[in-house]
Amino acid sequence: MDGLNRLPGFEILPPEAPMPMPAQDLSAAPRQVRRGTSSPPLMWLRRLLVIGGALLLTGVATAEMSLVLGLSRWSATGVVLTAIFALLSIWIALAFTSAVAGLPGLLRRSDPLRLGEQSPLPQTRTALLMPVYNEDVGQWSARLSAIRASLRAAGVVDGVDIFVLSDSTDAACRQMESDAVLALRARDGARVFYRHRSRNTGRKAGNIEEWVRRFGGSYAQFLILDADSLMEGRTILALIGGMERHADVGLIQTLPLLQGGRTLLARMQQFAGQVYGPLIAQGLAWWSGAEGNYWGHNAMIRTRAFAEAAGLPRLPGRKPFGGEILSHDFVEAALMRRAGWAIHMAPLLPGSYEQGPPSLPDLAVRDRRWCQGNLQHSAVIGAAGLHPMSRLHMLVGIAAYLSAPLWLGFLVLGLAVSFQAHFLRPEYFPATHALFPTWPIVDSERAIWVFGGTFLVLLAPKILALVAVALSTRRAFGGRMRLMVSGLVEILLSSLLSPVTMLTQARQCVDVLLGRDGGWTAQRREGEEIRLRDAFRIARGHLFLGLALTALAVAINPLLAAWMAPVLVGLVAAPWLIAWTASEEAGDRFRRWGLFLVPTEEAPSGVLLTSDTPGAGDDRAALVAAAMAG
Repeated sequence: MDGLNRLPGFEILPPEAPMPMPAQDLSAAPRQVRRGTSSPPLMWLRRLLVIGGALLLTGVATAEMSLVLGLSRWSATGVVLTAIFALLSIWIALAFTSAVAGLPGLLRRSDPLRLGEQSPLPQTRTALLMPVYNEDVGQWSARLSAIRASLRAAGVVDGVDIFVLSDSTDAACRQMESDAVLALRARDGARVFYRHRSRNTGRKAGNIEEWVRRFGGSYAQFLILDADSLMEGRTILALIGGMERHADVGLIQTLPLLQGGRTLLARMQQFAGQVYGPLIAQGLAWWSGAEGNYWGHNAMIRTRAFAEAAGLPRLPGRKPFGGEILSHDFVEAALMRRAGWAIHMAPLLPGSYEQGPPSLPDLAVRDRRWCQGNLQHSAVIGAAGLHPMSRLHMLVGIAAYLSAPLWLGFLVLGLAVSFQAHFLRPEYFPATHALFPTWPIVDSERAIWVFGGTFLVLLAPKILALVAVALSTRRAFGGRMRLMVSGLVEILLSSLLSPVTMLTQARQCVDVLLGRDGGWTAQRREGEEIRLRDAFRIARGHLFLGLALTALAVAINPLLAAWMAPVLVGLVAAPWLIAWTASEEAGDRFRRWGLFLVPTEEAPSGVLLTSDTPGAGDDRAALVAAAMAG
């Protein structure tokens, strides 16, 4: 068996090559070593334009909001409303300026690391790591088989070893995992290995660290893939080439495009990801430079850099803020950058894929874990020696989840102020039937401009991305007309779904702040129909809040309720939205209409076509016999 260390049903391993990976001290920064210069020039100017532009927009919007509130800005509620508006505005403005900054690079297909160049065959060894935790064996084994075939097609026969790193707790699943690896080895003699941990210390991050300490010495770099990840062989070859050309680069993060969605929600998400994602990611890469971020998968990592600098310590205190670091990726990138290694994002490198959650409840399960992990970064953001951009990445992640309770508070407080003022019998809506309510001592005309401008800034990244895609292609996404119609439908549907996710994330933030640990659950990746009865049970809080806010708005004035319709309808209709968007039938119907079409299904690549044929259904005994015979 090629010198394997084989424990029946559990391990298929090569000889060990240990590499130390010490836990890092967050209170003392290591001496930073200047290793090279892959950073683009004039990064200070790029950041001044993006961050300075966002602060300028926020300042103007906040000043206008204070004028909208008139004399009430001197009241406690006026001050709180203005402060919340300012906090929310800065992240909206940053997304806008970042998208504008990324547009030229998107149109030019900017490639600062020259990853698009023809790469020679690798001169160093690479490990492809797939951590699994009670996952569908047939699905991930089919993906690994497709990746292996794509590597061979790209001319990479040797030099890339595959490791399946199992933390699965189900005994039958573990046996199927080791058998699937044997089958992969038997199929083409690939170097595919399997290891199962009996103790899941450190969760996914601990899984990777354990591999580095046991086998990292044999590999110059490793590629991290989740169980739902896919990557083209030529993409892997380009990432290896980037590592070999740039000695200072510690990590290259690709932009994984969502694919394979069947439900309406999954299809809508993969359309949004493939249309809007490249512009948003390109903008972030443009002003992040060598201080980019890491999203935990579909990234190439230099083994030495990771081992030397990214060992995670345990945080003091109790969960959810203490203990093991849950969202490890941001922290590992920050620690590597602290040690002088460059962290780059390659948003325009094609051939990197993943799957999205099939339903809103599945999205909530993932968000609960991400919410706790991002809020936990508040205990890490002040670590000694971190680059300011690393701190900003963490701050943006924290703000992304805290914005949900802030939006909810802004909405409820605004309605409460309006209801209180109603008893003073002001004239909210004059005889002209204005679209926006006339608040007491409020500049209603200025309010129209402020809220209208805020809405346009919020939508601008999507509009810019739609225009950029329409200019660069005629036939993809079903053609330009279907692209624009799909974009409009996506904006309308996401507007209705936003209040649903807002309330869900607000409750998750409260759970974390109250000290409740979310645990570690496997992510469901395949759709399953949600009955309306179950959807009502899941969304009863959304429904009750929506009805209460609707009654309050109607009591103040029916036109106020009409003005707030997107939020109110989204909350009241939450059970129907949850059931409808989880339906594969609805997803298929939209596909037949030519909506939410994406290039990965219009013209799928070889790795996508091959991965659609799982190999889990083969007879177990035949698999093992074939593997042992090989």
